[in-house]
Amino acid sequence: MDSNTKIFIIEEADECDRLDRIIVKHFPEHTRSYIQQLINIGNVTVNDNIHKANYKCRKDDVVKITIPEPVSINIEAEDIPLNIVYEDEDILIVNKPKGMVVHPSSGHYKHTLVNALMYHCKGKLSGINGVMRPGIVHRIDQDTTGLLIICKNDSSHRFIAEQLKNHTITRRYCAIVHGNIKEDDGIIDAPIGRHPVERKKMAVNYKNGKPAITHYKVLMRFGQYTMVQCELETGRTHQIRVHMSSIHHPLLGDTVYGGKSSAFHLQGQCLHAKVIGFIHPRSNEYMEFDSELPEYFKKLIKKLNKN
Repeated sequence: MDSNTKIFIIEEADECDRLDRIIVKHFPEHTRSYIQQLINIGNVTVNDNIHKANYKCRKDDVVKITIPEPVSINIEAEDIPLNIVYEDEDILIVNKPKGMVVHPSSGHYKHTLVNALMYHCKGKLSGINGVMRPGIVHRIDQDTTGLLIICKNDSSHRFIAEQLKNHTITRRYCAIVHGNIKEDDGIIDAPIGRHPVERKKMAVNYKNGKPAITHYKVLMRFGQYTMVQCELETGRTHQIRVHMSSIHHPLLGDTVYGGKSSAFHLQGQCLHAKVIGFIHPRSNEYMEFDSELPEYFKKLIKKLNKN
């Protein structure tokens, strides 16, 4: 048997629970999403048979799981300036600039937020999400600016990840969208999943999507454009971009989800993660941070006000 292969037997207390949940109980150092990946690639068997993550386990089932060796990838620490809003022994709050990728991936192994964090934190970052995403518990798109929580250790990572899972973290964004939104506020409740044809895109998907809820409120109107605050109740990939496009108000500068090219020469969508609030993993006190709109956003508002 491989040294990374573990075997355990389902006890009566875990009978009828999901396979992925039970495995996380036995291996709390791994996230549920990572365990689901292992199940999907066949690294988990129950009684020598492959099952899905939602398999309801039975008493005395024999579960075998093989956890691969960490991939050795050399992610370089880079001395890149960071806009750090807050820092202590457990977390950092970083204000990410436009154009910066959050973590290394195919085609982006340098100049990412992670490269900068590795230099600043001297390697003291959580490792739960693997070698490519040290410290990263949630992320925003390359061209979205604003606040991110970075975790320095696995304990704080698990604590923050649980709040994300339970949708108890406050996340408010500012965006400028096409069109004049008639209502002063509203709720978009529409599941999001992979686009059925363009697999690199997300879409409102009532068949295979996951629940997604966005609350929006109009902040300013500019005739052909509207500035809105979007508060996330859930956190699906590209959620605000997909949801606003689905009600025919795509984000200004977002050509991926239906936005028309604009005369403002924007670099991607006009979207800023302005407010983030959460329970601190050590003090158990609620903390909330608010960031200024980036310069490009402020200049755009001035231009729109003149039109």
